[in-house]
Amino acid sequence: MTFINQWLRADIKDIKAYHVPSSKNMLKMDAMESPFGIPEDLKQDFLDCIAQAQVNRYPDSNAEELHTTIRSLMDIPNDLGVLLGNGSDELIQLLAMACNSGDIVMSFEPSFVMYEMVAKFTQLNYQGIKLNDKFEIDLENTLKAITSNKPKLIFIAYPNNPTGNSFDYEAIKEIIKSTDSLVVLDEAYYAYSDKSFLAEIVNFSNLVVLRTISKIGFAGLRLGLLVGSQETIEQLNKLRLPYNINILTQASANFLLKEKERIANNAKIIMNERSRLFDELSLIPELAVYPSQTNFLLIKADNAQSLCGSLKSNGVLVKGFVVDSELENFIRISVSESKENNILLKHIKEYYG
Repeated sequence: MTFINQWLRADIKDIKAYHVPSSKNMLKMDAMESPFGIPEDLKQDFLDCIAQAQVNRYPDSNAEELHTTIRSLMDIPNDLGVLLGNGSDELIQLLAMACNSGDIVMSFEPSFVMYEMVAKFTQLNYQGIKLNDKFEIDLENTLKAITSNKPKLIFIAYPNNPTGNSFDYEAIKEIIKSTDSLVVLDEAYYAYSDKSFLAEIVNFSNLVVLRTISKIGFAGLRLGLLVGSQETIEQLNKLRLPYNINILTQASANFLLKEKERIANNAKIIMNERSRLFDELSLIPELAVYPSQTNFLLIKADNAQSLCGSLKSNGVLVKGFVVDSELENFIRISVSESKENNILLKHIKEYYG
């Protein structure tokens, strides 16, 4: 037995690492990134801003200016607390760290894989509740599972990844009311959805809202935020490592996130393209396209695995799913700008003849 196998926690050996496929020289439509980079008219000012960052010093541990910028961008009331993380993944892990070993983490399936992965990392027990055949919450079964299993954390992606739909608002409120669990509404795709639970935080002491700037154009900055009551955030902040938001992220985000109107306009472009893609792909008989409140589309496809391979061979990377999983006959595509979407459409139409 090697040293690492002898030394390593036994359950970690059974965990598969999160796989990120190579995207070199590919049209990247697999990871829900925004196609919009830094606009030409901002580039020089942005570079000047970055040049002023004192990389020889630790960053502001409380990221006070960034807090102000984020509150303004997302209209977060001052009476709520905000906790910043190195991406929302760090905040998911931080929430898990607040639990006792062996506590139950609950979410829905299919949904964001990091809820289960982080539960395993932190020696918690994960329970997935199956969505129905329309990828909606089965409220009756969910409430029964909550009553019998008494989870410590419940993650609800709203809208959901990878299905793209927003669950019934009132059903989620019933879930929050039914439990003493901390319910985490993960609103990673808030910019493309018409509803949010941000205003409900004042009504439910066991509710927090998780967001990220990754889907609105800034995935490379790795910045997420958790919004909750002042008391909740104050306690959770004890688990945050100091200086977790580096100085270049703080400088970049403070500059770029002040472009509130531009960010909103970019989101509108994506939503318009989402509607166009939905309509055009729905005309292909071999495809079934699911409604979306996100910046991606879930598509059931004849020969989905083969289609993924064909697109990849033509330089287009989309998300496929594991064979023998419930989504093996699906693909997920990120909505991009018109030019890139047209390339995708061309290759899919050619594939199906």
